This record gives sequence, structure tokens and C-alpha cells, in this order.
Amino acid sequence: MQREITALEDNDTWTLELLPPGKRAIDSKWVYKIKYRPDGTMERYKARLVAKDFTQLEGIDFHDTFAPVAKLVNVRVLLAVAAHKSWPLHQLDVNNAFLHGDFDEEVYMKLPPRFSHAGDQRVCRLRKSLYGLRQASRNWYAKFTSALQEFGFVVSKADPSLFLYERPGTFVVVLIYVDDVVLTGDIPDVISRVKTFLRDRFSIKDLGPLKYFHGIEVARSPEGIVLCQRKYTSHILADSGLGAARPSGFPMEQNHSLTQPHDEQADEVSAYRRLIGRLLYLTITRPHIAYSVNILSQFVHSPSPAHVEAAHRVLRYLKAAPGQGLFLPAASTLELTAYCDADWAGCWSTRRSMTGYYIKLATAPVSWRAKKQRVVSRSYAEAEYRAMASTTSEVLWLRFLLGELRVPQRSPTVLYCDNQAALHISANPVFHERTKHVEMDCYFVRERVASSDIQPRKVHTSSQLADIFTKALGTKQFHFLLSKLGICNLHASA
Repeated sequence: MQREITALEDNDTWTLELLPPGKRAIDSKWVYKIKYRPDGTMERYKARLVAKDFTQLEGIDFHDTFAPVAKLVNVRVLLAVAAHKSWPLHQLDVNNAFLHGDFDEEVYMKLPPRFSHAGDQRVCRLRKSLYGLRQASRNWYAKFTSALQEFGFVVSKADPSLFLYERPGTFVVVLIYVDDVVLTGDIPDVISRVKTFLRDRFSIKDLGPLKYFHGIEVARSPEGIVLCQRKYTSHILADSGLGAARPSGFPMEQNHSLTQPHDEQADEVSAYRRLIGRLLYLTITRPHIAYSVNILSQFVHSPSPAHVEAAHRVLRYLKAAPGQGLFLPAASTLELTAYCDADWAGCWSTRRSMTGYYIKLATAPVSWRAKKQRVVSRSYAEAEYRAMASTTSEVLWLRFLLGELRVPQRSPTVLYCDNQAALHISANPVFHERTKHVEMDCYFVRERVASSDIQPRKVHTSSQLADIFTKALGTKQFHFLLSKLGICNLHASA
């Protein structure tokens, strides 16, 4: 706590003043945390002074609050490109990142707990951002962006958390996720200059090669990069008390009928919600549980014992192979390939269809989704076509992102669909009663087919990789599709 106060004072975060008439001071509190290394051993204790943002008033204590955060899809795309091009990956950590942001509003805060004295009427007038303030992340992003732009970086148009530095024979990329920075490029000397520049501007800790990023373990070899969340999975199993449970061969029963309960409710609703939130984060490297987690997340407001049992079934599947993760190969051509599928009227409660898509860069999985459609589809073709439109939108954005990363897609992206009617609709400009209520999706997909951005193709249902995102499959088909998704087990025995 004393080190934190010293760091705040050295940074000129506040000045001590008497509270002016008509002004109010917000509260603060201490937050304690134990930092761990990737192997699970304790690294250090950390104390952080945090402002109580719920005592701030909009228009007085803050105005704009939004700040971009890197999407995990971008992280996977960048790592896949770095693996292919053999770029080095570096990780930087900004010490007290939010404290560097410039402060424009006139905000006062009470003296920190345990550091105030009886009779002292002074308060802290904040001169720089502090953790917990609603505008803190926005101020930090603006400060970091201006520093990178001064060096020569430009903000990516595809993702504002991605910064690009391009000169003849040089290309460097910086990706920021709050206060964690991933740095890569083709010229090590330029990367070193960027590190030195940032170290002069901020308090930077060079963590060396990228190995551990927000709970994701990054293992690199000449064959490629493996991303897994083994340590995170082990913590989930231990906290749920299923560390010694019998493993399961697949995450969800086939032809399940999980619906909203009418009267019966689980005993520990908060534990179920916490578990689903953890499983959602686990889908970053485990795409094959996306459908199961999507189904279970629809009942967090009122889960039943059946839903809890189904969630434990997912955990028992994870226990069978906690080290499973994504494999981003080094030797491959960087061409996008997409699969889209739909399960018509698959929801028992609303009869809405389930959209599923899977997009890979060569053989590296980069983007996927399992999501219930917004409206009820009146035919199988309509459900499939809505899934095709959603996949096309994601493909267009990925093509634009890859173009900025100097990996242009010169040929149309192949989009595999197993529904012949949806393929005919995308190729033939004919409207009738089956298509008039999805006319906008029809025009959207057809324009992209005509502009050679996508190229729909037929795929057999048994080889439709997106099928694993739309329904619960049997053991044989589940493991067959799993073997095609680019999933590997880094910690499996030889």
C-alpha cells in the first residue's frame, strides 16, 4: 500500500487542497490481489487504490467513458500471421497504466483509507486518471495512442486497438489490451526502438517473449503456436469440486431438451452464473464447447438442477483433456476459408434457429460463433441463408483486417454451406415468397458474391465443420469434426 501511494505521488496524480464550496469528493478503497506466474506459483502481492466510480455523477465528474479493447479474434489472427511469417512476439506490461492518462475534469477524492489523519480537511484534487474512475480507460487509451502516433504508428481502421508502423522494408504491429501490449514485426531493431521509446514515456515492464496473455498460455515452436488455457481450466475444475469426477467423452447430450423451468430452481444460482461466465471465457481456445455454453448461458437468470447437471457435464468433458487448445501452424498459406450452418427451429422454447460459423486462416482457427438467431425462420433455407449472411459479414471484416496486416486475400474466400436452396438463392437474383422477408440478406450476400469477396460452395453435411456450433452431436461425429478444427493437446502424453 505504501509503494502504491508513493507511485501515485511520484506520478503527480493529485494535489492536496481544501474542498471548494459547492463541490463534492468521491470515495476510494483498496483492492488486494495475489499475482501468479504461468506455472501457478506466487509472484508478488499487489495493492491498488481504486476510486468508487458509483459515486461519480455524469456531466460533473465524467463525460465520455468508452475505450477500445482488442477483440480476441484479432489476437488469434495476429498470432497466426506471426507464426506464418516467423515474426518474434514480445509482451510489455505498463505499470500503473491508468495513472498516465491526462485528466480534464475537475474531480475531488477523499484521502485514501488508512492514510488520512484526524482533523485533516484536505482532499485530493485529481490531476491524472486513477483506477476505478469511469473515464480512466479512455484517458489511458488517448495517452498511449498519442505516444504511438508520435513515433509514427497509425491506428488500424479495422480495429482501433491495433497500431501499424510501416516503412519501406519495415512492418511493426502493436496490439493493446488495456495495459498489456503485444509487439511484433519483421525487423527486430525497430521493435527494440519501439520498446525504448515506450520505456521513456511510460513505466514499462518488458516481459520478454509472449508466453502468458490474460489467462491464455502461448507455447511456440518451429512448427507453430499453441494457445491453451490449461491453468484456467484446472482452477474451474478445482473451484467446482469436480477435480476427481469421471471424465466425459462429449460436452452435451445429443437431442437434449433443455428448456426454461416453470417452478424448480437450482439451489446456488450465483455459482451457476459464475461458472457460465468462466466457461464463456474458456471458449477463447475451446471452440468445440461454444454451442454447449451458448445453450447453458440462456438460463442464467433461473437455472434448474437439469441445467446445473448439464454444466457439470461440460466440466467433466474438460477434465478429460484440460490441455486442449488451438494450433496455429507456421507452414501454411494464409487464405481464409469459412463454413456456415444453421439448426432450423432448434430452440425448444422460442423455435428460433441456431447460427453457427467457423472461419480458419489456412488451418488456423481464428473466428467462430454459436448464436441463436434474432427472429423465427419460416423455412430451413431461410435459417441457412441468415447464417450465410452473418458469416459473410465476419469474412468481410477479416479480409479487411488481413489486408492491413499485409496479408491481402487476392482470391474470393470460399464459403462452404450444406444447404442447396441457400446456395441457389445466393447465385440467382430471383425473389418469391421464400425470400421476400429476407430480401436485405439476399442483396448483401449476392453483392459480395458478385464482387468476388466470397465464393459459396456445397459441402456434405457430414463434413460441415460449423455443424458442431449448431447442435449437440454424437460421440463419433463430434470427435470427427473436432479433429478438423485445428485443436491439439499440448500436454498430452506421447
